[in-house]
Amino acid sequence: MADTGEQGDAGKTGADHSTGTGATYAWAPAEPAHRKRHLGAWIGVPTGIVAAAVVAISLVLIAPGASVASVPVGGMTAGAAADAITARLASTPVTLSGPDGRTVTMTGADLGASVDAATLAQDTYADHPLWNVAAWFPSSRKADVKVDHATVASKLHTVFPSLYVAPVDATVSFDGATGSYTVTPAVDGTSVNVDAVQTAIQNAFAAGSASAAVTVSTTPVAAATTTAHAQEVAGKLNKMLDTVGFYVGDERTVPVDRATAASWITVADKPDGTIGVRADASKIQRVVDTLAASVNRAPADGSVITNSSGTVLRTIAAGHSGRTLGETTGVAEAFAKQLANLDGVYKLTVSEVPAKMATAQRLLEVNLTTQTLYLKENGQVVDSWLISSGRTYPTKTGHFRINSHITSMTMRGNNPDGTTYAQPDVPWVMYFNGDQGFHGVYWHHNWGHTMSHGCVGMPIPRAKQLYDWTPTGTDVWVHN
Repeated sequence: MADTGEQGDAGKTGADHSTGTGATYAWAPAEPAHRKRHLGAWIGVPTGIVAAAVVAISLVLIAPGASVASVPVGGMTAGAAADAITARLASTPVTLSGPDGRTVTMTGADLGASVDAATLAQDTYADHPLWNVAAWFPSSRKADVKVDHATVASKLHTVFPSLYVAPVDATVSFDGATGSYTVTPAVDGTSVNVDAVQTAIQNAFAAGSASAAVTVSTTPVAAATTTAHAQEVAGKLNKMLDTVGFYVGDERTVPVDRATAASWITVADKPDGTIGVRADASKIQRVVDTLAASVNRAPADGSVITNSSGTVLRTIAAGHSGRTLGETTGVAEAFAKQLANLDGVYKLTVSEVPAKMATAQRLLEVNLTTQTLYLKENGQVVDSWLISSGRTYPTKTGHFRINSHITSMTMRGNNPDGTTYAQPDVPWVMYFNGDQGFHGVYWHHNWGHTMSHGCVGMPIPRAKQLYDWTPTGTDVWVHN
């Protein structure tokens, strides 16, 4: 009879126990089913975080083996690298040896040494980032070291005072004995050669040395105000003194004594090495207050000698216009500014009254019929006397002009019979027509009669009077 046990399916296993009916039964309790374990997912989460962090770090760090002036900066951020570079330079000891054998040791910080560490670090990172394996272990980057000259000079002046000699500027001063401005030449000083200190620190820092040694030397220090500049200023001042004064037009109406002008002026060196010139307006005012007496004047008429063409042949009296000095308020201040600019010509403002000019038109009139010479001025006879005109060769008539004045000469010519003559020492000769002229005669006294070879002769005193009265260009009229 078939077994119909009521075991249920709960006891089924994977093992079959046949009963002949094909049914399968499990008699032992079944093991619980194994769950699928996702280990890879649990491991992957922290690994990704680590990898991302590594990538991020590689993006901000400098490559291994990188250095700046032998200061290792590999694996550092740019900021940390800049701090390391600065700290290394600041702590570098520098031994300074003076010419007297004494030595002193200072740090780079003591001497104001500096580099542009931030830029150096940034440039090193830009060229050699950690993430770029090909940029690892580069050669050391050069760093330019600078020192503060004022700091070095101050420090070493205390330690080696004998190395510092202050320069002496050139000066300009007025020499009363010569009445001129003279120059005291500049004298150069000495100072420590700071460039040599900088070079030593630069080389030591670049080579990665733990210290630097410098033999302190001196260098010339030029005076701020040079001799050449002082000479230039003195030359301009002296040139100004040659013409200094108060002018009416181009006339130096009121000259100013060189020493007086110099007493108005102050010449001093300026911090920038130039020489400044100032003038005291209050001192100038003392002279301005006296100007009217020298400038003001009444007009004076003049007179000139002319010929019939109106040409001025001689000035008898030049004459001058009248003038009155204008307002002088502000003159002293204005002149002070001019003097500071090395301009000693001050043009005064005046009102003028023109002078009148009298004209004397002169004429020498020779009347051959009466053998008389007339001296005329503006058509009026002012003097006359007897003369002797040409007999052997008649004096030619016409209008002429005096063309020459000769105080004495030997006159030569031909006689009608073909012989020649030579009359020495003929005085006060004035030619007007070829070889015919006026002159003095000492070989006869037959005035009022023709006697000559064509000239107009007269007594020697009269010839001298005519010579002085008659300018070249004076009109001559000879008639019968």
